[in-house]
Amino acid sequence: MHTILEQAEKIEQQIISDRRHLHQHPELGFELPETQQYILNRLQEMGIEGKPCGVLPDEVREKYARAGFPEQAHCTGVVATIGQGEPCILLRADMDALPIEEEVDVSYQSTRPGKMHACGHDSHVAMLLGAAQILKAHEADLQGTVKLMFQPGEEWGFGSKLMLDDGLLEHPKVNAAFAIHIMPDQEAGTVSIHEGIVSQAMDSYIVDIQGNGGHSSQPHKTIDANMIMNQLYTSLNLLFTREADPSAHVTFSVGAMSGGTVTNVIPDKAVLQGNMRSYDQTIRDHLCKRIPEMIDHTVKAWRGDYTVTEFHTPTTYNDPTMVKLLTPFIEEIVGKEQVVDLGMLSGSEDFSHISQEVPATFIVLGTGKEGNAPVHNPRMQQQEEIFKYGAALHAHIAMQWLAQQVNVSKQAVTNS
Repeated sequence: MHTILEQAEKIEQQIISDRRHLHQHPELGFELPETQQYILNRLQEMGIEGKPCGVLPDEVREKYARAGFPEQAHCTGVVATIGQGEPCILLRADMDALPIEEEVDVSYQSTRPGKMHACGHDSHVAMLLGAAQILKAHEADLQGTVKLMFQPGEEWGFGSKLMLDDGLLEHPKVNAAFAIHIMPDQEAGTVSIHEGIVSQAMDSYIVDIQGNGGHSSQPHKTIDANMIMNQLYTSLNLLFTREADPSAHVTFSVGAMSGGTVTNVIPDKAVLQGNMRSYDQTIRDHLCKRIPEMIDHTVKAWRGDYTVTEFHTPTTYNDPTMVKLLTPFIEEIVGKEQVVDLGMLSGSEDFSHISQEVPATFIVLGTGKEGNAPVHNPRMQQQEEIFKYGAALHAHIAMQWLAQQVNVSKQAVTNS
């Protein structure tokens, strides 16, 4: 309702202040201690108890380190609840930044060289903190529980999974989930909502090839790691032209290849790094089976050995029933004419791990206009006056969803 938006307008400067503070102090990956503490402090100021959530197992930490990611020791997620009892809806904000040097000249520019909130996660946190303040003021009226999720490691595709594995969806049990992502090159104030699959799956493979190096004049005495790498490059790229339906929008890209140092030495080792993007689960399942087979057969055909480091992020799925239920609530905040369907996103999003477990809705909030610098760009900027709509959307949807579920339950009892 308009009253929720009016309440968001009253705390707009606080929302912007939170966003600017986080924008100035970006952190990368799973371990974001300053961001975590800031969120915990802000929740405490509202009378909300926040708790750390997320465990980083040694095998996951080591896998990311092998892949060249910065060394991390902890997962610094935050979970908090407002209200009590059932049902329970989860609201999510991601909070990690990107390894990008900011090129925007503003008073709240990043103070960390080579780090920038270029995907808007600072605004995601600020909007959810704003919603928390509104929801806390209405706690007595909540007909169930709202669970707040502040997650690290979204850009690494696994932060939400680390929180899931630490019991995110329990105590209380989560029945539905909702998330907002900003888009600076989408018209300010518009909300895009799409039923079904809304983001790509991403499946990454880093292949460390072990050959047997030697002198370039004696190739017969070697196992050429570079040649194996190049054979693998060709084989993997051909795989998709023959085993994926061309209409399925599957892509495979090798983003990095390395091996050798000089012209007269056949290298001992080589590394190939590639990833697949897909929407269709059946095709994805088939290719995720075939890629390891192709790697194994290609490397072994040339007498090499190898290890593979894999990373998997599933598709984000918008439950159609939930989308239909939430759309009128979204329209009440931004206006019916502002709600559009811009289709599926071309990137991946690790809210996908949540959407695979409970009915979920993921929407995109425009904070700029077409032609603006997009996300992951050093010149990315946003219109800060839109953030209050994000806070209002979180709060309004949570309150209305809870009320609707209770009404459905009461009606079911009456009909029985």
